[in-house]
Amino acid sequence: MSKQQVLDAGEGAAGEEVMELIPGLPEEVAEKCLLHLPFLYHRLFRTVSSTWNRFLTDAPAKPPPHLAPASAAAASASAAVSVSFSLPFLFAFAFDPASRRLQCQALDPFSRRWLLLPPVPGGAAAAGSFAVVGLPRRGEIYVIGGVEEGGDNKAVRSVAVYSAARNGWEEAAPMRTPRGYMAAGEVGGRVVVAGEDGEAEVFDPEAGRWLPAAPRRGAAVARYDAAAAGGRLYVTEGWAWPFERAPRGAVYDAAADSWREMARGMREGWTGSCAVAGGRMYIVAEYGEWRLKRYDEAADEWRMVEGGGVPPEVRRPHVVAGEVGEVAGGRRRIYVVGAGLDVAVGTVSAVAKAATTAAGVVEGEVVEWEVVKGPAEFTGLAPCNAQVLYA
Repeated sequence: MSKQQVLDAGEGAAGEEVMELIPGLPEEVAEKCLLHLPFLYHRLFRTVSSTWNRFLTDAPAKPPPHLAPASAAAASASAAVSVSFSLPFLFAFAFDPASRRLQCQALDPFSRRWLLLPPVPGGAAAAGSFAVVGLPRRGEIYVIGGVEEGGDNKAVRSVAVYSAARNGWEEAAPMRTPRGYMAAGEVGGRVVVAGEDGEAEVFDPEAGRWLPAAPRRGAAVARYDAAAAGGRLYVTEGWAWPFERAPRGAVYDAAADSWREMARGMREGWTGSCAVAGGRMYIVAEYGEWRLKRYDEAADEWRMVEGGGVPPEVRRPHVVAGEVGEVAGGRRRIYVVGAGLDVAVGTVSAVAKAATTAAGVVEGEVVEWEVVKGPAEFTGLAPCNAQVLYA
């Protein structure tokens, strides 16, 4: 059912005249114009006219291709996505070194302007020992756990959730177990949290509750980095100096509710921060020129992406995020947020040449970078997490 059909149906049901979204423009053009309004202004948007209000609040149209559900578990969440949740916004969490408080800003992908968001609630966030998980299709971000401010480093159970639709924070159901340091990610529309003690739990946003998950056996894995892709949560402790032993890694399979050891090639080549874009896992290497690598599951190895590394004007520390779906032409987009919230936007495209390996022909890729400078007032901010939401 198109949006025009929704409006026509509303006219027949209410017996009142329904105005065009933007007089003189075809409906599909008007929709694209209105969808470029930043989500922060959607409440004001609804007050313009009853027609504009219905456009945001009536039954949603078919989700855009980049929001197609990646799995059956995500279908219910995707089905609930309204037409207003359609543009990828970059959300960056950063610490102000002067106040030691956590800030959250959102980068508008079209105007390239930053939008200041309400402050993250709770004192635990100031300590920096917390997990952040985005549910892109729901337009939500969860800030999970952490430690209380003070000398005892007491872990907390608290969970705060940001909704782009409301542009506000509220408390969610607390975790079953207090956690100060953990790995977390979105798997199949749910939030999976794994503690350093091997215990894990899953949050169902539809039911609003936490459920136990299978515990991880074997040696503890101190989180270095984590990523979620293909219905799995990947947790690695990475290489650490001095190189006294090989790194450890673990993989949680949500469908089987089970853990397994991470493949050798994946864990040994995981030498940076991972972003998942268009279903593929990429790493921004922490050494050399900060080059981009993509994981090839069939060959169990990380392959270098052609093109240059992250532009040097985007200074460390780096945090990374990727868009869930592909962009025009089957490309994938990755964001690297640096000090002062300078952002390197990487667009990854396929190239004509491809490598041939024992596992078959592997598609070649190249990345092109564009730098979006942060405002002068962000100069002292140090990023600690980044998420992409469709808001």
